[in-house]
Amino acid sequence: MPGVQRIAGRAVALERDDVDTDQIIPAAWLKRVERTGFAAGLFGAWRDDPAFVLNRPGAAGARVLVAGDNFGCGSSREHAVWALQDFGFAAVVSPGFADIFRGNAISSGLVPVQAGPAAVAGIFRALAADPDAEVVVDVAARTVAVPSAGLEEPFALPDFACWRLLEGLDDVALTLRHADAIAAFETTRPPWLPAQAPAGPAAR
Repeated sequence: MPGVQRIAGRAVALERDDVDTDQIIPAAWLKRVERTGFAAGLFGAWRDDPAFVLNRPGAAGARVLVAGDNFGCGSSREHAVWALQDFGFAAVVSPGFADIFRGNAISSGLVPVQAGPAAVAGIFRALAADPDAEVVVDVAARTVAVPSAGLEEPFALPDFACWRLLEGLDDVALTLRHADAIAAFETTRPPWLPAQAPAGPAAR
């Protein structure tokens, strides 16, 4: 996956706490086997309301979702992250995230911007005053800003998670960084242990 250095663009303000993964992507969508195509189901039950934030002019193309506390609680479905990314979001700003959602986000390259409650409240106020205001997330500096409002705040992100996002490393890529060590270890395995056959031409 591509590394994430800086995200800048319009934002959608979702002023709701405890948004769970079933609200993010309803269970009916979990039958899909692809990792794409989930944008249409994002917040599916709420999209029937014409006044819902994703139905407002300018929501399409937004890069940042600003949400209330405890975002992504509920089940562990990765599809919640995929749906947000498929819609176009590259970062979610919230005072707090459910642990499993945060882990899924980092593994998929979606930046979980955990800023303080006062900072998020300030961003909500800035977007209420100017819905077109640009929001900037600097991953390396770990700051979130609304330049037109003169607002810049730090956000919490562990060093390892920050490095993964900057380098674009999902779980497979992290494992492949140790490919030489894994191959060397495999040469020491007793021959009677199970082993994977070398890759060959696909059977027809």
